[in-house]
Amino acid sequence: MRSPRSRNLILTTFALALGLTGCASAGGASGGGGGGPNRIVQEELAPLQQLDAYQAVQRLRSRWLTSRGGGQPALFVNGSRRGGGLSDLRSIRAADVAEMEFMSASDATTRFGTNMDGGAILVTLRR
Repeated sequence: MRSPRSRNLILTTFALALGLTGCASAGGASGGGGGGPNRIVQEELAPLQQLDAYQAVQRLRSRWLTSRGGGQPALFVNGSRRGGGLSDLRSIRAADVAEMEFMSASDATTRFGTNMDGGAILVTLRR
């Protein structure tokens, strides 16, 4: 027969292992099916198929459209910079977008070089 102390040790070990397994399987999920504050994923865009990409950003992450530095975010579509800026978002249907990501001014400057005072919006289209 086991002592109460060894039974408590076994139960504590089992509970700890079960808790760690639950934490490990979470996989860093963001919870609400969204992409977080700097990413818009396809699941979020699904109910907005009739809108253009600008309207989708305006509804889902309106803070992307304003800048502390006063500049507008640069727009990159499938890795290529669009010269028209945010107005080019109006020519992209939300239904055609796989994902959009916002980069802060410092991150965008590090990745793309100078003149990224408003940050950058990276759009990946569906193929």
